Amino acid sequence: MSQIMSLGSSYIRIIGCLFWVVFSQSCNNDPKPKTESTTTAEPPVNTVQVPAVINYDIVAEYPHDPNAFTEGLEFKDDYLYESTGQYGMSDIRKVELKTGKVVTSTKMAAKYFGEGMTLLNDKIYQLTYREGAGFIYGQKDLKVVGTFGFTSPEGWGMTNNGSNLIYDDGGSVLHFIDPVTFKETKSLNVFDEHGPVTYINELELIHGFIYANQWQTDFILKIDTATGRVVGRADLSNIRQRIGVRPPSGNPNGPDVLNGIAYDAATNKIYITGKNWPKLVEIKLDN
Repeated sequence: MSQIMSLGSSYIRIIGCLFWVVFSQSCNNDPKPKTESTTTAEPPVNTVQVPAVINYDIVAEYPHDPNAFTEGLEFKDDYLYESTGQYGMSDIRKVELKTGKVVTSTKMAAKYFGEGMTLLNDKIYQLTYREGAGFIYGQKDLKVVGTFGFTSPEGWGMTNNGSNLIYDDGGSVLHFIDPVTFKETKSLNVFDEHGPVTYINELELIHGFIYANQWQTDFILKIDTATGRVVGRADLSNIRQRIGVRPPSGNPNGPDVLNGIAYDAATNKIYITGKNWPKLVEIKLDN
């Protein structure tokens, strides 16, 4: 009897082991993935960099010729130098900061529309709009000492980095040209988080970055000169209201778009104005 009971117990153990093996195999064949296989990879990091917001403050206000259709603006040796546009009205001028008085000027022939300008090595270089010609003036007397050509169909804003003249043509490209041969040495595509940035206008180099007006907007863009990326953006859309300048109304003689950035490296001051604006303003950005 004890042998029978022993055999029965062994049989039960054998059946139990077989059942466990079958059960384990069925669990391993579960079509649902294992817990660890449900872990998904981290999503790729978004590499698009949004330009930093640059706040601005108004430091001081000065008078500005309301008939000056400002296309270029620079500050040098306590004076403003300004290039104005419009056919039959374009000129290059030297201006007192505090009074807005024009000290001296050179008028352009009526067939030329003055555009951006920059000072380099005691000379002023000035673009024209669609004439494909540039003019060179002596800084002291504003007399024409030479001319140059450029390949873009239009000339807009201009600055320099001490070695090259840098200009734009209303598109999204900055052109670097040799100030002696006037051959292009480099081009730089400007872009932000949305892609190419067009309508780049007046330019100014400040601490190695190009600060640019953007036509038909109230933005000042800060552009990395190594990559072309817009790394900062200042919104001046309320500056007219703050200084009492009327918004554009379609009147050809009235205030037009924001345009004109000048930098005084000696005092670290930035001055801005607009086309036909009655005021020029010192502002503080991130300089």
